[in-house]
Amino acid sequence: MPGTVLLLAASPVGRGRLVDAAGVLPVLAAVAPAVLSGADTANVVELADPLEPQAVLTRLRAAAAAPGPLTVYLTGQLHLDRRQHRPHLALARTTAATVRYTALPWHWIREELRLRSAADTALVVDLHADAETWKHITERGLDCGPYTAVYGRVAPPARRGLAEPAYMKTVATLLRSGHRPPLDTLHEQALSRIPEETRGNLLLAHPGGRAAGPAAPPPPAGLAVPLGAGPADRPPVGPDPHAAISAAVQGGLHGEADGLAARYEEAAVRAYGAGSEEALHWREVRADLAMFAGDPARSCRAWLAVAEARLAAGQAVDAPAVEAAVDRAHHQWGRIEDSARARELGAALAELRLRVPGRRRGALENIQRQLGRLQAAP
Repeated sequence: MPGTVLLLAASPVGRGRLVDAAGVLPVLAAVAPAVLSGADTANVVELADPLEPQAVLTRLRAAAAAPGPLTVYLTGQLHLDRRQHRPHLALARTTAATVRYTALPWHWIREELRLRSAADTALVVDLHADAETWKHITERGLDCGPYTAVYGRVAPPARRGLAEPAYMKTVATLLRSGHRPPLDTLHEQALSRIPEETRGNLLLAHPGGRAAGPAAPPPPAGLAVPLGAGPADRPPVGPDPHAAISAAVQGGLHGEADGLAARYEEAAVRAYGAGSEEALHWREVRADLAMFAGDPARSCRAWLAVAEARLAAGQAVDAPAVEAAVDRAHHQWGRIEDSARARELGAALAELRLRVPGRRRGALENIQRQLGRLQAAP
């Protein structure tokens, strides 16, 4: 099965640029696609200094939905938005004052990759951070999701001049030999070649864990279930249930995939409660499985329910998980072909958008215009 490779290099144009991110792309592009991927063949998508976060999200979402292994080579710089103080990947138009609207929220990357298995999903990163973001990340880590392998480094701001993506260039040089070793080995080989450039950096070497950083917990071995639970109550045994679900989806067994996720959801509800992150995670998985099965109405309805559940649990209207759920509901709603279902779910979506406007400018107006067309249709 062919793999997918996403080469993303981004940094602002002008005075806000900390690193010459795009300078690494010619070196990476000279590596054979199969070597970049670690698969027999691979499709490579290259994004050099993109302008719009939504355009990057579209490419990332397509790459995450593709079957087979996925490797994302990401070079750029991180900043915090002034409102929520969350890391964002700066894009070409990003300035200190516009991070929230012109940069790619880091949690979008985490959200798009969360359904995949760490066995076939990897982030290789060479990131630079401004002083404020550097302090934030060294204290809190960089959340990359529970099932994504992450290797690379985050560097503090350079003392003078423009920084070089030395780590990623070294990785690319090693790969040009025509062989991709295991990523942990590749990571160590790269660091051994550039010890001076990476001294004092935050080094990331996580085969799969919730956060990349000094205080990262060990990767979860699977959902816990209460002792005494009978065999019929237990979810399937395995270190990574997402791998089994992903395999079912890739095999076209959408009902089996949803049934497997449903069993994990039920176990999570029993163990932690219906409003727990564990249970909500599996509801989100099932919402995405409906999308993969080609049922946008069911997916939209599920995402609306997830958003309402998070709000009911006291999460803020601008919390990343709440915004992501509403954005995904909106995306799926736009794909519904049945007019009656679209009208029904559109009304619920518009009501929710009043509370959760999100980052998409004009999102509520978009829904209202589309609802007007639906209501005027015979």
